[in-house]
Amino acid sequence: MKLYRPVGLAELALNFDSEMRAFPPLRPEQPIFYPVLNEDYAVQIAGDWNAPDSKSGFAGYVTEFDVEPEYASGFPKKIVGSSVHEELWVPADELTEFNRHIIGHIRVTRAFFGPGFTGFVPSQFGLKGKTARDQFICLVGTFGYNGMDFHCELSANKKAVFLNFPFWVQAEYLLNDVAPDQGVKVLRAIQKVWREHSPEVPLFPSVAEFA
Repeated sequence: MKLYRPVGLAELALNFDSEMRAFPPLRPEQPIFYPVLNEDYAVQIAGDWNAPDSKSGFAGYVTEFDVEPEYASGFPKKIVGSSVHEELWVPADELTEFNRHIIGHIRVTRAFFGPGFTGFVPSQFGLKGKTARDQFICLVGTFGYNGMDFHCELSANKKAVFLNFPFWVQAEYLLNDVAPDQGVKVLRAIQKVWREHSPEVPLFPSVAEFA
């Protein structure tokens, strides 16, 4: 069964910590885990609710994943609005077991960002303490003068690259701080390095989507 879950920046960071194989435990005030059955519904939540929300880091990501159908069918489906607003209701205390029945990796399929987005800020190497915007500018500079340092920076800060890459693609080359042709070149280089070292968890979006 294919399911979708809209998540904010912090939750996607925890997904990444699990190598994109599991969702993190819910907070005490969240008794139900709500994956949705329709991507349009997930897009609506990610774009309209998560992206404008400071608690979501001004980011909304749509994740897609597959669950063993026999197991998933044991949970009730609920329609909470129109027919497109269909959810699977999984009790919070069953989420650990639910994660064991996810097939393969959790995948990012869409991403939305609000004006307050600063991104995942790493704590080491050249990207340390920088916002997502400044990280990309830093990577452009590093790419231009030292290919080895560029590779090392990407390797050292994989989580920041994974979480911020969709923003870098959408950011119109950071309001002219980076020449468009150079921006495309660096985005492609980032994805090439990522494919070489982390092919099992692809970056979103693919090169073809911004070529």
